[in-house]
Amino acid sequence: MAPQQDAGAGAEAERPGFAGHYRLERRLGSGGMGVVHLARSTSGLRLAVKVVHAEYAKNPEFRGRFRQEVAAARRVSGAFTASVVDADPEAERPWMATLYIPGPTLADEVKRNGPLDAPQLRRVMAGLAEALRDIHRVGVVHRDLKPSNVLLSEDGPKVIDFGISRPKDSELRTETGKLIGTPPFMAPEQFRRPREVGPAADIFALGSVLVHAATGRGPFDSDSPYVVAYQVVHDEPDLTGVPDELSDLVRRCLAKEPEERPTPDELMAGLRAVAASYDTRVFIPSQRTDEAPERSRPAEPPTAGPAAREPGAAEVTPAEKPRRGRRRVLYGSAGAAGLAAVLTLTMFQVFGVGDATPTAGTVPEGTSSGSFPWEAAGPAEGTPRCSHGERTLVCVQGGKAFALRPSDGRLLWQRPVTTTTGGEKPLVAGGLVQPYPGQDGWLEALEPTSGARAWKQPAAAHRSVTAAEDTLVLAGIDGAVTAVDGASGSAAWAKPLPGHGLTDVSSFPGDGLVYVTSPSADGNSTTVTALDPADGDVRWEDRLDGELRPVGANAGRVFLVSAEGAYGDTAAVIVHDPDAGTSRRVALRVRLEQALGSAYGNVVHLVGTGGSLVAVDMDRGDRLWTLETGVTRASAPVSDGRHVFLSAPDGRLLAVDARSGRLVGQTAPRLGAGDRVVASLPAPVLAGDRVYASAPDGTVFAVDADDPAAW
Repeated sequence: MAPQQDAGAGAEAERPGFAGHYRLERRLGSGGMGVVHLARSTSGLRLAVKVVHAEYAKNPEFRGRFRQEVAAARRVSGAFTASVVDADPEAERPWMATLYIPGPTLADEVKRNGPLDAPQLRRVMAGLAEALRDIHRVGVVHRDLKPSNVLLSEDGPKVIDFGISRPKDSELRTETGKLIGTPPFMAPEQFRRPREVGPAADIFALGSVLVHAATGRGPFDSDSPYVVAYQVVHDEPDLTGVPDELSDLVRRCLAKEPEERPTPDELMAGLRAVAASYDTRVFIPSQRTDEAPERSRPAEPPTAGPAAREPGAAEVTPAEKPRRGRRRVLYGSAGAAGLAAVLTLTMFQVFGVGDATPTAGTVPEGTSSGSFPWEAAGPAEGTPRCSHGERTLVCVQGGKAFALRPSDGRLLWQRPVTTTTGGEKPLVAGGLVQPYPGQDGWLEALEPTSGARAWKQPAAAHRSVTAAEDTLVLAGIDGAVTAVDGASGSAAWAKPLPGHGLTDVSSFPGDGLVYVTSPSADGNSTTVTALDPADGDVRWEDRLDGELRPVGANAGRVFLVSAEGAYGDTAAVIVHDPDAGTSRRVALRVRLEQALGSAYGNVVHLVGTGGSLVAVDMDRGDRLWTLETGVTRASAPVSDGRHVFLSAPDGRLLAVDARSGRLVGQTAPRLGAGDRVVASLPAPVLAGDRVYASAPDGTVFAVDADDPAAW
């Protein structure tokens, strides 16, 4: 079959002839947002050019998104992707040109010629590991790696369509409003806590891709994306058919917890151990049983199958075809009842005082400088996540909790913990510190000054946890809200809250309430319930328009951000006054993608994944300022009224003048060995006149909050 030519009517058949000075020769694919063409440069170089549909070219929001995606694509080298050659996001019809890469996708190759043999699998695995290392080094997380996004070129596999991928039409909703990725190739954390998705999610996807390449199906198999989502989170992968020498590496990639998966470097080392001199010849696809079109598309924005998808969008589909026979998981009425039973909140059981002795009073050499400002190395790998406790800075890192003296960074104690931190900081309630529990982990409380365990108990199945006053409050996956006394670990109260579905809880320092939010099934409204953390009494409950998430509270008012459109971007900030029964909406001039926010007084600070930092005065009802930080995937901002602080993926701490929006200081990068980067960052910690932050190199550091220019 010859390559697809321009045909049909409407946007799918658009062919403007030229993009810049590149002549468009034929259409390679199309999607909801644009068309991908084969083109040639003046010198004859073959290119794949994505041209945005005219209807979207008129949308300022989309143009802003396209600019961000072009910038992200340029950050990644072309060794393992399709290099960006040229782009013009400001053209009448925005476009981006990448090198044309001939060759089938992995999905097409398996579909037409069957599973790959072991030597081919090793080469594909090694190539994808190298590609992910390259992509992660510049702070990009693919989040939609799958067989149709892997091109098999003569010099090895190429990863395409990387970047921020979110579905246009998914009905599966998350805290941010929409599912991110393609369920059969998504990691458990993408279903559980999408905001915590980091590079390890790509490793999970790599494992799923390898299973597909080896067997023609995925490790989790169902026609229903909902069933696949359950299997990914709860079931063991089916590795039947994966070569024995690779099955252990693939199984490690498919670990449920991100920290248990290997890094790209570890994968390559594992492959070398499997076959000390495995074949590194180029991958040449076997002869096809029938002629198929060559496939090549820009690395950014994403595309779907043979057609170019909308930038930043990924379809929600069942597993890539074909399938082989395997056991079926039946979810009828009995299965649904069983599932409900599994997900029901469990009764709390308090265990005895700690069963491990913390290491206290021992300061490893080089841990800190013993003076201010200071920097301290954590006891494990990864970015520490810290909270200010009782005269201590308590952090969790790589399965260990440790405490530092805030004045000079001296190590006070360290101990292993059984909880999973994910992307959250420890919680402080009842004078004790609780490392943030994983969704199916444990609650445990530690004495902040000694590290001794005060109590431990199983954590109920939940979506989110917050600490308010002396109480830990958990939002169950069944919509119920349960509270635990922070000092004793005993059950405090439980509230079913009829009608609530995807329930989440949040609280804010000095406010004294817990806010329970639950969006309606259609996403057109959100029920907001304010509870007293001491006894669970409902202080007020209102149904507000839009899909909303609280980011702060002050003087009896709560500030929320909206998730609007197919992407769930933040388009406005809402201030709700329950006493007056009024809500005020302040629209943002440009929508922010996956915005993180906080409030100081009546000013809300928001940062999008593209680096736009915005301050909105909710009393004035207008934006104060906007700063383009250039930081991709920054932490949530925090403010002391004079400055706004946020962390960058390369370990920098940035300070912005809270009145003018001007960058006034930043620390040096702290990437660490192998240029380690992360996609989910803890917000800086403010305490008195100091700012505490942590970095991907595993360090915690403290600087003067009053004088960022001296950093």
